[in-house]
Amino acid sequence: MSTGKIGVTTENIFPVIKKFLYSDHEIFLRELVSNAVDASQKVRTLAAFGDFKGEVGDLRVTVTLDKEAGTLTVSDHGIGMDAEDIDKYINQIAFSGAEDFLAKYKDNANSIIGHFGLGFYSAFMVSKKVVINSLSYKEGAEAVRWECDGSPEYSLSKGDRTERGTDIILYIDDDSKEFLEQQRIDTLLKKYCRFLPIPVISGKEKEWKDGAMVDTDRDNVINALEPQWMKRPADLTDDDYRKFYHELYPGQDDPLFWIHLNVDYPFNLTGILYFPKIKNNFEVSKNRIQLYCNQVFVTDSVEGVVPEFMMLMQGVIDSPDIPLNVSRSYLQSDTAVKKISTYITKKVSSRLEELYKEDRKAFEEKWPDIRIFIEYGMLTDEKFCDAAMKFCLLEDTEHKFFTLDEYKTLVEPAQTDKDGTIVYLYATDPVAQYNYIKAANDKGYNVLLMDGQLDSHFVGLLEHKLDKTRLVRVDSDVVEHLIKKDDTPAVDLTPTQRNILTTLFNSQTPEIDKAMFMVSFEAMSPTAQPIVITQNEYMRRMKDMAALQPGMNFYGEMPDSYTLVVNTSNPLIEKIKDAAAGALADSITPLEKTVDDDNARIEAIRAEAKDAKPSDEAQKQLDELQAAVAEARSKQEAIIKDYAEKQPVVKQLIDLALLGNGLLRGKDLSAFIERSVSLINL
Repeated sequence: MSTGKIGVTTENIFPVIKKFLYSDHEIFLRELVSNAVDASQKVRTLAAFGDFKGEVGDLRVTVTLDKEAGTLTVSDHGIGMDAEDIDKYINQIAFSGAEDFLAKYKDNANSIIGHFGLGFYSAFMVSKKVVINSLSYKEGAEAVRWECDGSPEYSLSKGDRTERGTDIILYIDDDSKEFLEQQRIDTLLKKYCRFLPIPVISGKEKEWKDGAMVDTDRDNVINALEPQWMKRPADLTDDDYRKFYHELYPGQDDPLFWIHLNVDYPFNLTGILYFPKIKNNFEVSKNRIQLYCNQVFVTDSVEGVVPEFMMLMQGVIDSPDIPLNVSRSYLQSDTAVKKISTYITKKVSSRLEELYKEDRKAFEEKWPDIRIFIEYGMLTDEKFCDAAMKFCLLEDTEHKFFTLDEYKTLVEPAQTDKDGTIVYLYATDPVAQYNYIKAANDKGYNVLLMDGQLDSHFVGLLEHKLDKTRLVRVDSDVVEHLIKKDDTPAVDLTPTQRNILTTLFNSQTPEIDKAMFMVSFEAMSPTAQPIVITQNEYMRRMKDMAALQPGMNFYGEMPDSYTLVVNTSNPLIEKIKDAAAGALADSITPLEKTVDDDNARIEAIRAEAKDAKPSDEAQKQLDELQAAVAEARSKQEAIIKDYAEKQPVVKQLIDLALLGNGLLRGKDLSAFIERSVSLINL
């Protein structure tokens, strides 16, 4: 028997290992089983090279619990170790046996997992003592027993193992007793080791007997030795892909389609990525894709390996070339990762284009489900955006689909404005905006349906990407102004008529929470609606984006901005205008003259003073005149409001316009219904 000190640089290495080597203590099981698999794979490699003449035998890894003894044992039938190996690979921390082995057999080594030589020491995160009992494959080797209690002191003596391989025996700490529970261990093995290439055995299979679950005599094999992503696509059917998807994500709907990744240059990468059906509540989940290294589960936090928009996908990526830190839990940022990310982006875009070209009809049927994925990708990844311009579809309100080039060809003749800009009209709610869509269709315009969760941002992207193109929501203006062809016809109103009508309609517009209205006048078609409500395009876009984008709360808190557009050519409005002028002329005209005269005097006083400050006497006159103007306007407003209160038709027309936009609610809606009944009875 010999004793010695483990080759470390500090006496405090074990407390550091115990607390900080891995973010999750459960990782120890993955590391020990991975080491056991490595040892088994090495036997195969040595036998293939003729460096091992014996029988390879039954290669399996067994995890055994003994609650009474407080031990967890990981056993393998791999290459084993002798005293020299233990001194080299165990006593010298971070001298990786895998690295040493790969250097010799790099061209033919079978999926050697370990790279850092620290995996074994993860055992001390949950153990008060660790024992290694091992017998090397080397001819004439003697069994060895290594023992350490978590201090730099160890003992090395003759072991009692009679078969080639290694037992790692962990004496579990009192605060880690959860790792002596069979269910907990089975759960961890299924999480980390379910696709390892060597059988992993944990206890016995169970069956229901006499009202209870009991052990059978059959070994409980945790893993599938050859996962689907390791097979050739030609050897798999669609049902195979779907079955594997449901193994990964039980209880979910069938995926829309999938991409099988298989590349060996300039890096190694295999995997299967699935396009799931995205639910209505859009959320980028960061644990949909599982990352493996030589079939060992590493992490489901794959930021950096796949672009952000692909977090919407599900599936598996397996690569030994992705550089990991010693815990294998966090990716390092380097050129290899960037190349892999670029490759995956290109592969996904190529697959989507292929699906589009192979079966346009089927692609259109899937579009409602994959649209959010493609739009998100185009918004967040420039290279994907450029590729997606070929297969991105636009849907109109008649549910017809167009590529970007097809749609430009469709609308360019009718929807190019006087400045040569192509105007794409769109609706976000075809039911609420029905009247606006119909008005646009009646003029020969096509209207897109942009009701997706990302479309408030996607609209801006299209304007940026498409040459001389502007997108306008169909309810943002009257139809005559959506695509301006010529100069707008002048509205034939005198200043007095404009003043009366502005106050008339303003005074009868109800106060709506978080909404602001202004009145404007347009000479539209006599058959167009008497009043049309439009919403400011810029402010609405800002508010829509504020709902999805942090840092834009300023716009989100602002009231919605609407315009009450009065059609002065409509017979009803002409009738209201003429009736108001006749009823109010005698009372309003003198006040208008007073305002005009006083304003003229104000301008004269200011002109006389020029750029200088008015004298005290002049300033006094200005103050008196301005007060008189304000008083006259106040009297005008009161007279018009009093008149408006007695004109139910005015209120009715406003409420009809509000009702058509879903803005009439509560007591205002109730009052509208009562007024409608009264007007019908007249």
